[in-house]
Amino acid sequence: MTTSRPASLINPNPPSVERPRVRVGIGGWTFEPWRGTFYPDRLPQSKELEYASHELTAIEINGTYYGLQKPATFAKWRDETPDGFIFSLKATRYATNRRVLAEAGDSIDRFVQSGITELGPKLGPIVWQFATTKVFDADDFEAFLARLPNKIDSHTLRHVLEVRHASFMTPDFVKLVRRYKMATVFTDSPDYPSFADLHTDFAYARLMCASEKRKTGYAPKALDEWTERAATWANGGTPEDLPRVDKKDKAARKRDVFVFFINGAKVRAPEAARGLIARLRKRGA
Repeated sequence: MTTSRPASLINPNPPSVERPRVRVGIGGWTFEPWRGTFYPDRLPQSKELEYASHELTAIEINGTYYGLQKPATFAKWRDETPDGFIFSLKATRYATNRRVLAEAGDSIDRFVQSGITELGPKLGPIVWQFATTKVFDADDFEAFLARLPNKIDSHTLRHVLEVRHASFMTPDFVKLVRRYKMATVFTDSPDYPSFADLHTDFAYARLMCASEKRKTGYAPKALDEWTERAATWANGGTPEDLPRVDKKDKAARKRDVFVFFINGAKVRAPEAARGLIARLRKRGA
């Protein structure tokens, strides 16, 4: 479904219409400092999602991490955004922030059955974020992965694991994730251990090092570098300048790629995303 576009405020040619292999976006769309910087001064707050979805190609929803949403809410988000747009969802914290992950089944089920499929073709990857104190326990973690459904209704689900403890930087974890054909988050933040091993047919990056001193958050050279990395991932390759645990990545002819500018100098995230999208469009990625 294609939404209406308020004249002079909404981009009439949203980048999402081209259905790129590389999706670029931000975390959420409600943030007061974006009013007057990213959002035009005259834009009603009720139109912010519509505006953002015509400037970017994806949004990662953080609110689903803190509480379940209603099916009608997902349907509303679907209808306010253009064809080809993608939502990534942060999964419920009640499934991941627990001592024994094997006991998360009920929380997982409540989340995936909460109406997320109302997003239809706009439903993108689901991010399962773990606490910085969560240590890798192979048996417990595999029990958790085994509970994540591959499908809900007729929708195939794509799962992304964001682990934040150094104990996960081991070949045993990489082998486990590849066995279940899931992805892991790569982040450029020095606060978390990160590795860019590829486990399935898509890659997922959360970039957290934007600087408020730069209008685009990242320096032009850094955005150029991320353009190359994203295009390399999309074309089935491996960026050689990113750290990996295992040098043997999952083979793929092509990959979908998701890049989100998250945290850091959040006020600069939309311009960083726009900058990356513009570079990728020039490359046809």
